Amino acid sequence: MSEIFEALKEIICEYVDVDPEDVKEESSLRYDLGATSFDLMNVASAVEEKFKISVTDNSLKKVKTVGDIAELLAAKVM
Repeated sequence: MSEIFEALKEIICEYVDVDPEDVKEESSLRYDLGATSFDLMNVASAVEEKFKISVTDNSLKKVKTVGDIAELLAAKVM
């Protein structure tokens, strides 16, 4: 899952004004990284494009941390 996490971290840093060393699996997207709803939509779109998957709105509602996204990706990509 480390490859997925590294790719995810790169995407997050592209759309959220945060340093890569601040992005950890336990980081809350909103509270620790300061992501807005707009940022999260952009991250979700970039994740779908990069990994060639579709992420449902229902799945996104459950996402709170970077690790949550990584787990979601791991389940869909593997």
